[in-house]
Amino acid sequence: MDRLTATISPVAPFDFELTAGYHTYFQSRYGTDTLEGGVYRRLLDLGDKLVLASVRSAGTTDDPELALELQGPELSPEDVALAKEKVSWLLGVDQDLLPFYELGRADKAMAGLVERFYGLHLPHTATVFEALVLAVLGQQISTSVARIIRTLLIETFGPSAKFDGETYYAFPKPEAIWASSPAELYTMKLTQRKSEYVHGLAGSALDSAVGLESLDGLTDQQIVEKLTALRGVGLWTAQWTLIRAVGRPDALPLGDLALRRVVSRLFMEGAEATDAQVEEIAQRWSPYRTFATVYLFSALRTGAG
Repeated sequence: MDRLTATISPVAPFDFELTAGYHTYFQSRYGTDTLEGGVYRRLLDLGDKLVLASVRSAGTTDDPELALELQGPELSPEDVALAKEKVSWLLGVDQDLLPFYELGRADKAMAGLVERFYGLHLPHTATVFEALVLAVLGQQISTSVARIIRTLLIETFGPSAKFDGETYYAFPKPEAIWASSPAELYTMKLTQRKSEYVHGLAGSALDSAVGLESLDGLTDQQIVEKLTALRGVGLWTAQWTLIRAVGRPDALPLGDLALRRVVSRLFMEGAEATDAQVEEIAQRWSPYRTFATVYLFSALRTGAG
């Protein structure tokens, strides 16, 4: 088993704890991502091998550097390069926050969040398929129940590897879900409808005509139209996929109750907010509404603002 090291240089400012913490708030406890003792870990599927990536900060927020350790069988320079690329995407290290900060500091409430979460980059999922499945699994249920279901799904269908006596899981490939059935998925606490949705998404991910992992050349609207044509994917899920999987800077997940709640608290003195009001208020942050959304959700989770 090889152990190799490399460095990653994020675009400043980059706060490792905030960014990895935001990522693992959603991703941990279901088997693919952890942040413990200042070390972020993810089992990477490089196609022909599974590699454990361990990342820690070796710099500061304004002069950031990440130390990356890779463990895996017969690691080549190509493996290291691919792993660096994947980790860089997962942690959003290439994002330039300064244009968003310039807009955000012109707004009193958002200016406070910019200072509170200074250096928070937007983390991503590894694939569009992962983002869609996670969104469908989390629809209309509590966070705790969603985590239980995600863990069951990942530990049943995800590839795994053991390092230093610990078992790590990668997110299931579409092939593994497609080889199953809605009936088997139903035994994992999914509703019958969600079982059908997840199984169908696996089939769509394997269909080259759909091109689920080839969205970069499309506009935001074209991506939303393509995704909402899939069974089980509504506008909210499509917008979150733009944010989490495609990395578009100006997405806005209208219809999100939590987003309405935090906008109500920070911008409307507690008055109930409608989606139309959220959209109107968010226009002040365009074309960086994705980052505004991430900072608003961070405020909601931590009580900031």
